[in-house]
Amino acid sequence: MTVSDASSSPSRERYPLVVIGSGAAGVSAARAYIDAGGPGPVLMVTEDVDRPYERPPLSKEVLSGEKEPTGDPINGEGLPDSVELLLATSVTTVSMAQQTVASHRWSVGYERLIVATGAHSNPLPTAQDGADIHLLRSLDDARAVVNAARASNTALVIGSGFIGCEAAASLAGRGIDVTLVTPEHGPQEQRLGAAASSRIKAWLEAAGVTVRTGRRVESVKAPRTAELDDGSTLNPDLILAAVGVSPGGTFLDDSPLEVQDGRIMTDQHLRAGPNVWGAGDCALAQHAVAGRPIMVEHWGDALAMGEIAGHNAAVEQSDLTPWDAVPGFWSIIGDHTLKYSAWGDGYSNAEFRERPDGFVVWYGDDRGELVGVLTYNSDDDYERGQHLLEQRASLSHAVG
Repeated sequence: MTVSDASSSPSRERYPLVVIGSGAAGVSAARAYIDAGGPGPVLMVTEDVDRPYERPPLSKEVLSGEKEPTGDPINGEGLPDSVELLLATSVTTVSMAQQTVASHRWSVGYERLIVATGAHSNPLPTAQDGADIHLLRSLDDARAVVNAARASNTALVIGSGFIGCEAAASLAGRGIDVTLVTPEHGPQEQRLGAAASSRIKAWLEAAGVTVRTGRRVESVKAPRTAELDDGSTLNPDLILAAVGVSPGGTFLDDSPLEVQDGRIMTDQHLRAGPNVWGAGDCALAQHAVAGRPIMVEHWGDALAMGEIAGHNAAVEQSDLTPWDAVPGFWSIIGDHTLKYSAWGDGYSNAEFRERPDGFVVWYGDDRGELVGVLTYNSDDDYERGQHLLEQRASLSHAVG
């Protein structure tokens, strides 16, 4: 692997494969492409300033202080020798007709292109100019949050998604007095249901987090004055906004590719167009089992999709691999690990069942089909749930 920064240009005028993005999908794609016999060298272009690293620890061990924000290599491995990595560089245009990728400084040709640009954290829309608000997506973001946390006694986390809950518990683990504010009636209630939400809220409170539900942050004034919709004001030492992400495919909006809200449409082999594949958070991919396009924003799924895209970019039509794994991921909130697998289209019914030292929630749609499973300390249910999702089983079958 050779590494260059934004002041450099690619070493060749044309590459057998260009990968845009250096997250889980991009790295997995480059490795799979080479493993499948694809010709090199491979150019990987990324906006990130760091070499590829594991993202999941950032909101957990790194924020809690168990790990330094140095970045573990993805799956413990560096990139293959035939990969040329160009850091801190944004791709501005892609020409399908000429098969070129360009930044503001250079343009290179490609024979195959894999788009794995991931997603970007959304800024807090109610923040005023000069407000000191942290986001958490990259290793560089994590360094900034950790530096601020080392000098903080109080923190405000805005948002109760998985990242918000993980981050709030991790910061509380440092001994910081953390308040989490969410417009939901309970953390992740909309996604996971009221029963699971109540458990998550109890875990956060046991970790020392003050959870304020049903509240919106009306504004944040410089440097860190947060005004809530109930008229109260918070003045924390640190503010972290975890209010969702936006996929990174918008730079392709004017291309011949089909793009929906920043996500690139692909077939079940993750092909988006002639000699172009998409993988990870920026893809809206046809799923071989679900029978429809679905989107995922999970680390493990990005690894799996990248592997499929890289493999398919290297092989003949007869050897193509479909995307058929059921999406799923783990979330660690303090000392508690949730396992969640679902098609991602929401649900109509949620069936909560207690388990010894744990629980399972089965989710069904309005047709009675099983569409998701959430478990805590119940691995057998999780494995069974994924198998039933693959079978397109009914909710009644799962609950029974």
